[in-house]
Amino acid sequence: MSVTPAQAARQELTQFKGQLIGPDDSGYDEASPVYNAMIERRPALVARCTSAEDVTHAIGFARAHGLPLAVRGGGHHGAGLGTCDDGVVVDLSPLKDIEVDPEARTVRVGGGCVWGEVDRATNAHGLATPSGIISTTGVGGLTLGGGLGHLTRKCGLAIDNLLEAELVLADGRRVRASADENPDLFWAIRGGGGNFGVVTSFLFRLHEVSTVVAGPTFWPVEQCAEVLAAYRDFIPHAPRELNGFFLIGAVPPAPPFPEELHGRKACGVVWCYAGEDTDAAARAMAPLLDALPEPMLHGPAPMPHPMIQGAFDGLYPPGDQWYWRADFVNEIPAEAIDLHAKFGAELPTMKSTMHLYPIDGAVHDHAPTDTAWSYRDARWASVFAGVDPDPANADDIKRWTVDYFEALHPYSAGGAYVNMMMDEGQERVRASYRDNYARLARIKAEYDPGNLFRLNQNIEPAARP
Repeated sequence: MSVTPAQAARQELTQFKGQLIGPDDSGYDEASPVYNAMIERRPALVARCTSAEDVTHAIGFARAHGLPLAVRGGGHHGAGLGTCDDGVVVDLSPLKDIEVDPEARTVRVGGGCVWGEVDRATNAHGLATPSGIISTTGVGGLTLGGGLGHLTRKCGLAIDNLLEAELVLADGRRVRASADENPDLFWAIRGGGGNFGVVTSFLFRLHEVSTVVAGPTFWPVEQCAEVLAAYRDFIPHAPRELNGFFLIGAVPPAPPFPEELHGRKACGVVWCYAGEDTDAAARAMAPLLDALPEPMLHGPAPMPHPMIQGAFDGLYPPGDQWYWRADFVNEIPAEAIDLHAKFGAELPTMKSTMHLYPIDGAVHDHAPTDTAWSYRDARWASVFAGVDPDPANADDIKRWTVDYFEALHPYSAGGAYVNMMMDEGQERVRASYRDNYARLARIKAEYDPGNLFRLNQNIEPAARP
């Protein structure tokens, strides 16, 4: 009788301190799913790692047995690239240490943390770092891909606030990457995804952000063209303290939204003013509001920063069907606005949505070659997301997403934010790194020449000269 990978791991990894879970073990069904229920994989082994040493053992086992290797932090990736069939999943979820140094304004974060945990810990000291828009997102995946969020315009991307990282490499070595140690690796992991190693610890810079003025402003979706045109002209010139992403979606059927608006198709802006001065926030928003008809809902209010970070958590729990497409955008001409209005009116389900995240302010303080994240000159990151809990609607949400993306892609900058891509092939990956791809490929060849870390938006190792 043949030995399964899980059985072999328990025999061989005698120093492994975490859990080694195989398909025949109790708890496997809880250990193997990912956030996107459209993705189903059956890994041969889930290695729940409690330390960097555990990660080293799990990587070595996968390498020695020639098994595919996936790395899971928060498990949010739309394409399900944190898991695999018949391979090893390095599950970082037990790595939950969070150490805030309020005097140095830094936070050290374990590779298995999700952003809500970090936000609560830093908010206790009146501090924050850029951290996406859904608090159940993993720190690792969001950061390594770049890190857009509510604080982007004021504080930059997550990678702009990353000071150092501790990694386990494909050969099992443990290294630190920073501006002073392994600087080429540090450059690569700031936007290059999980291509270069497993990050077990991050050190971030913190900013004085405690209370914010945040919440949505919604107009009827029928006014989408007018609202988007005004937003396009407004947000690049707004104060950096004011972040606001444009969205098309439906009003969630739950408090605090008025019952008469529940489920109504809408367009609008989700605001986050990085400060507690409500008058200053109102003045910052006023040019857009004054240029448009009265909204059907205007909800910005003072709240702790973690509250706006978690505002979408209830709407998007694990287990929904998701299908994504994405693009970077430099300009939004009238023809593109008309297409947004068309597809917004055809929203297939209540949870389906389109977002335009602003990329300017502090992001533009860095050159395209300063980090692996190339699109510093873009103005927005668009994402088209078909979402629904019912598998019967999977084809409909995928069709709407792909049609919407393909209609708008001619107006894009070419590449996309890798955190919001499905598994779309090498051409799209190369387009998303542009001129930085060649350098990334050389660094990949140095740190992972065998491409062990390939279950990601993969950067292929450069050929040896």
